[in-house]
Amino acid sequence: NALFIAESPKVIDRALAAGREPLSLLVERPWLEGMADTFAFIDAHWGPDVPVFVASPDQLRQLTGYRLHRGALAAMRRWPLPSVAEVTTHAKRIAVLENIVDHTNVGAIMRSAAALDVDAVLVTPSCADPLYRRAVRVSMGTVFQVPWAFLPQNWMELLHDHGFKTAAMALRDDSYSIDAPQLRQTEKLAVILGTEGDGLKDSTIEQSDYTVKIPMYHGVDSLNVAAASAVAFWELRAR
Repeated sequence: NALFIAESPKVIDRALAAGREPLSLLVERPWLEGMADTFAFIDAHWGPDVPVFVASPDQLRQLTGYRLHRGALAAMRRWPLPSVAEVTTHAKRIAVLENIVDHTNVGAIMRSAAALDVDAVLVTPSCADPLYRRAVRVSMGTVFQVPWAFLPQNWMELLHDHGFKTAAMALRDDSYSIDAPQLRQTEKLAVILGTEGDGLKDSTIEQSDYTVKIPMYHGVDSLNVAAASAVAFWELRAR
């Protein structure tokens, strides 16, 4: 019976299109008319008894002290996540998020993964939850489109068992440039992205098949992990 919150009409619509069950909605009065199609979709697929609570923007601000949300919130039921094997069976390119703790970064990476043809995203146990409200909103609902799953504690061996070469994104003297041809020619590649600040664990880098960096200019040493993910997904896409 665990829940998650979808924020904004567009994100709610993408969640509904993916079959996610709505339990209730909180809508600002000015948005009611524009969400008529959303309500009709809910009635057609889940019946007319899903409650819609309505308040004015001023009422919500008085309750919370700030602008609560972007027009609408929906409480929705979480679904059973697929296994690692299920999301990687036919995958050529996957992303692994190791202990990324900022929900905004997780959401942005999910959006880049959807846009740049990443087949699946795998999340370590200490990573921020992709279904946290802000992560869902920043992803623009792509968290409902890209297959994803949580990894077990000892996950590197599991990736190799599934036939993936692993590319750890890290700044090391022996790192391959991201445009190295052997990376693009790899049939099944897992791009591993590390936590903000500290980056990947040393043990993760040591167990990876490749250590990969994005060349930098003008004295800049690195990119934000969400920005780096977009560059990596595009450059390392299956050709």
